[in-house]
Amino acid sequence: MKKLIKLAAALTLAAATSACTTDTISRAVPLSAPLGATLPTADAVLVAPDFRVTQVHVVVPDTLTVSEDNGIKPRADIVWREDPYGDRYAQVKAVMEAGLMQGAKTLSGQKAVTLDVQLVRFHAQTERVRYSNLPSKHEIEFLLTVRDANTGAVIVPAHMVNATLDALGGNAAIVADRAGITQKSRIDAHLAQVIQAELGKPMTL
Repeated sequence: MKKLIKLAAALTLAAATSACTTDTISRAVPLSAPLGATLPTADAVLVAPDFRVTQVHVVVPDTLTVSEDNGIKPRADIVWREDPYGDRYAQVKAVMEAGLMQGAKTLSGQKAVTLDVQLVRFHAQTERVRYSNLPSKHEIEFLLTVRDANTGAVIVPAHMVNATLDALGGNAAIVADRAGITQKSRIDAHLAQVIQAELGKPMTL
């Protein structure tokens, strides 16, 4: 009987130790951390970047799919209708460049950098959704790499940036159109804010 009591006590202690160990690991490694990511050490120092952007290089891979379907949500990477029918890759590249440069040129730091941007998704509104009361968003995602403008060395490795924003629709879209507030102008203004915030994030030394 005594042996059974000792065995039960040992198992209870082992279970408790195991639970503590699991809890410690789950708290030490964020769920969002990518596999193989290097976590900041206890003595890591966070500093505010001091960037000045000299160039923005935007790439729109030709592997991205394009749709001209006037549906509610076409299954494609690129949906863009505000420019006349034509080269959608070139059109969305121009929109991305304009918005990102608009925000980047406001930075006046000491460190000259260039931005490499690879578009992943640019899904704006179809005509059908634009003038309906259906809720919609401008879904914009891209990979961003920050490089030293002089050496080309990577300062901030490639990472995904989600620049999605709520879109106007129905009467709100009509009112905006009449006021000259286009999808393009709203997207450009939003991209400017997004890149400013992204380049202002503290960095680990």
